[in-house]
Amino acid sequence: MTSDNIQNDDTGADTGGEDRRDTLKPGNRFLGRVVACSGARATVSAIAESGSTELSELWSVGRLISISVGDNRVVALVCSMNTNVQGWREGEDNIMHIEVELVGEIRTGENGKSEFSAGISQYPYLGAIVHRMRSSDLERIYDIGSTDTAKIGVLTQDRSLAAQIHVPSLLSRHFAVVGTTGVGKTTAVTLLLHKALQADPALRVLILDPHNEFAAAFPHHAVVIDTDNLDLPFWLFRLEEFAEVLFRGRPPIAEEVDTLRDLIPEAKRAFRGSADTAVLRRANEKSSLTADTPVPYRIADLLALVDERIGRLEGRAEKPHLRSLKVRIQAAINDPRYEFMFSSNTIHDTIAQTISRIFRIPGEGRPVTTFQLSGIPSEVVNSVASILCRMAFEIALWSSGAIRLLVVCEEAHRYVPADPTLGFFPTRQAISRIAKEGRKYGVSLGVITQRPGELDPTILSQCSTVFAMRLGNDHDQEIIRSAIPDSSSSTISFLSSIGNGEAIAFGEAVAVPMRMVFERVRQEVLPRANSGLEPTITGDATGVDLKAIVQRMRHINPDEVQSSSPPSDIESYEDEEGLEPYHSEFAAQHNSAPHYGERPIVDRSPVPPELPSENNWTAEPAGVSRADLPVRPPSPRFGSFADDKRREASSIRSSLLKRPLSSLIDK
Repeated sequence: MTSDNIQNDDTGADTGGEDRRDTLKPGNRFLGRVVACSGARATVSAIAESGSTELSELWSVGRLISISVGDNRVVALVCSMNTNVQGWREGEDNIMHIEVELVGEIRTGENGKSEFSAGISQYPYLGAIVHRMRSSDLERIYDIGSTDTAKIGVLTQDRSLAAQIHVPSLLSRHFAVVGTTGVGKTTAVTLLLHKALQADPALRVLILDPHNEFAAAFPHHAVVIDTDNLDLPFWLFRLEEFAEVLFRGRPPIAEEVDTLRDLIPEAKRAFRGSADTAVLRRANEKSSLTADTPVPYRIADLLALVDERIGRLEGRAEKPHLRSLKVRIQAAINDPRYEFMFSSNTIHDTIAQTISRIFRIPGEGRPVTTFQLSGIPSEVVNSVASILCRMAFEIALWSSGAIRLLVVCEEAHRYVPADPTLGFFPTRQAISRIAKEGRKYGVSLGVITQRPGELDPTILSQCSTVFAMRLGNDHDQEIIRSAIPDSSSSTISFLSSIGNGEAIAFGEAVAVPMRMVFERVRQEVLPRANSGLEPTITGDATGVDLKAIVQRMRHINPDEVQSSSPPSDIESYEDEEGLEPYHSEFAAQHNSAPHYGERPIVDRSPVPPELPSENNWTAEPAGVSRADLPVRPPSPRFGSFADDKRREASSIRSSLLKRPLSSLIDK
């Protein structure tokens, strides 16, 4: 059989079984015959005549072929192929065995037109003729049968046919894009989002962008939020989220969290004297304020309440954890990296403005928000992601679906890892709630990850459409294989070798699993890092401004010589209440060098009364802890009376420790 015979592809009118497919005449695209068949697979035998490879070139893994069974044509996917002998015999006939997976069939419908069905009514018989798949049949297989479609690329098997998705199914039932680094995930997501916005202009998109890449992809449709222009009030944080900030990602101390749970509602009630708080007053009258209620309060009031508890005589036993909590709050409000939470703009009731800006309500021609997370401290990223996902769900819920939102999570395995002991539980809970219940209220989820094996399987299972790009890890491939329909599981067998920009799409948004190539994105909307620093990887250190680097490390504006002043509400707290400056006390406790006679705030260990103490002017009576005695001031640096006393005490201690224990017992 010659190549001229094979290349005669009649892609014109649909003539059913009358297109010479059941004969072996030249030009009928004959490839071979079925020699074995089971419920899901079949084996095809083909001959390469005289050692020619022209026919064998038409067999390749991942291609669809057609098997004639009466008036129907069974569609099969090539999985593997081999010859009946070792090696390829030149000049002789070579018999090939091709394993195929049965996908569905094309049959004539009631209206007289050919249509594709995923089920098989007539299985191939032994000797059934196998043909190349013609373009008209490929078009029917991948036809979604709806007008709400968008072209996102071309089919790998036939580049003349468009790869289409059903946009409503993509958005309403969540989607995932998985693939190893460098295969084009971000570019593919950019293309999908542009197509979604074209199909649904009312859609609002929030992108959690840890690499600051998506801002360049939507130059005319997005607003960029970073630490320079972000105002996310601390009072929007729930108790668990606020504790995550204070404890810097470490396990919280139960006593301190309980104190916050008691005092934050009191601080919120203390704030009701401010202007424009009628709604808050009504809430207070119903006693509905909790530590999680998103109403404003002042850190100054919270610190005053902590001080009040410390000062109570009956609360002496609570002082260690209260003092520790006080220091944690002071550390957070004085950290310049947390200015987006504790700035002067965050002490007002700005929840409406915050929601409007982040979720683009109204959009004002820019329906996309790229939330750049790279500048946010790593120990706060989980809390910020939790707040954004939680607010997205609540906005869609309480608007009764009037606002359609799409939350895109780049590097999603960071927020919802497979190991339930890792990650931040409120973030996992917020994203899971969108995945499980979001489509009922108009909020959907887009998951992007390079390690699907490290992603919570519950989240991935809720994504009804998956675009699987190249994955080299066997465990990651197994995760995708478990998600794809059983009838097309062999599609994943070549997932480790597909090219950049190529993907296997399956799920609700496509008719059948398809191998496709994403169309190219215009240069002006290609995603790229846009962090304000142009990368200059030259290896030449000359001309590097080290001072500017240090200032950025310290989070100081390069134009300023000194750091910014403390938040205004702390200043007012010091001025109005007349209490000691919190930031000065904190600096004295943590930034000064350790001197003789100083002690940790929470050191309450008792000192044996029979030994002289170095930390006090006199010996401590029995039953009294060191924390309750006066603190000795720092000793002078050079010889003095205090130095003599210190040396004398040390000498006495040493002599007592050297004497045998029996000599110290009063006989």
